[in-house]
Amino acid sequence: MSDSTPTPRPTLRLKPKVDAKRIRHGHPWVYLDDIVADRRSRTIAPGSLAVLEDADRVPLATVGVNMGSRIAARVLSPDPDAAIDGAWIAARLSTAVTHRDWLIGAPFYRLIHAEADGMPGVVIDRFGEAAVVQPNAAWADVLVEEIAAALTDLGIAHVLLNASGRARTTEGLSDGTRWLRGGLDAAVAVPMNGATYMADLTGGQKTGLFFDQRPNHAFLAGLAKDATVLDVFSHVGGFGLAALAAGAVSALAVDGSAPALALAEEGASRMGRTEAFTTRKGDAFDVMTALGEEGMRFDIVVADPPAFAPAKPALTAGLRAYERVARLAAPLVASGGYLTLCSCSHAAELSKFRASCIRGIGRAGRTAQLIHTGFAGADHPVHPQLAESGYLKALTFRLLD
Repeated sequence: MSDSTPTPRPTLRLKPKVDAKRIRHGHPWVYLDDIVADRRSRTIAPGSLAVLEDADRVPLATVGVNMGSRIAARVLSPDPDAAIDGAWIAARLSTAVTHRDWLIGAPFYRLIHAEADGMPGVVIDRFGEAAVVQPNAAWADVLVEEIAAALTDLGIAHVLLNASGRARTTEGLSDGTRWLRGGLDAAVAVPMNGATYMADLTGGQKTGLFFDQRPNHAFLAGLAKDATVLDVFSHVGGFGLAALAAGAVSALAVDGSAPALALAEEGASRMGRTEAFTTRKGDAFDVMTALGEEGMRFDIVVADPPAFAPAKPALTAGLRAYERVARLAAPLVASGGYLTLCSCSHAAELSKFRASCIRGIGRAGRTAQLIHTGFAGADHPVHPQLAESGYLKALTFRLLD
């Protein structure tokens, strides 16, 4: 008779001076410097499950381990004996879907927002019958087939593994994109705020579309009737298409990606607004400079750049870049018009980002009032113990002269 007794999980122990209250109160990360990293713990394979103990060997939680990462352990459950399997994943997904379906209705949203949805390091965006999974932590990389199976059980026929990007590189995980279930060979039409966006799931940025800006698109749309709009760093049409859906006279989209602009044009076409939508491909800073030299002015200008400060070492340079965006964008706004400036850099917290924007507007010789501060939508919840999960800021100014 074979022995069916489960193999005990390995253990990780906090160093004596590390306060375990942080974990008990719900913080989901344990840094490598906080762990007793001996020969035994260093042999734990990336993605393994382990029991986290305090310095007195009292069990704290079940964690996913990656001793090759700065974040050596991610808390999956406060139960040290929790079964982290297909049923556990299905329960997490079911809870998340219930919230999104009630909140948004149409099945186009961020389905799993990593730690805030109880699946550390995992991002899943839903596009109707398709989903894109980014397993940016080793434990999820090991269980990605179980994640795909649970998504299929929810009625999602097409599941794409997007195993690329900076987050996976820092975790020491391999790159690659492939269909885990089904497959699509065309962009997906996504309805949002009355606009139609075309999402390229396999070849676009991130998962193909940025759902996080949904409420900020909606706020700008409320200002856009009969307006002329400039949408800089537009990706697949972002703010510009939302403005057109709300009755803007025209929208000019600026981006460095020809494929993204082509998708934006297709979205405008599906909305019946082709004649009101134009594009300009090029470096955003160069295009804004050129538009200023041409004397162009718009009722609304939006700049939604990539993360200039993805981590603290890039913060100083990133804040200078945000200031430069504001300085170049402000002169393009007509008197009494609106300027929306965005940051998706979690390292650039709100007060620092706001100060950079205000400096840039002032150095452009413009006077402004801040009328609205926006954040990511409710399908991107914030983990109460993890400030990094609340990364998006969108500041809208009215320029008075």
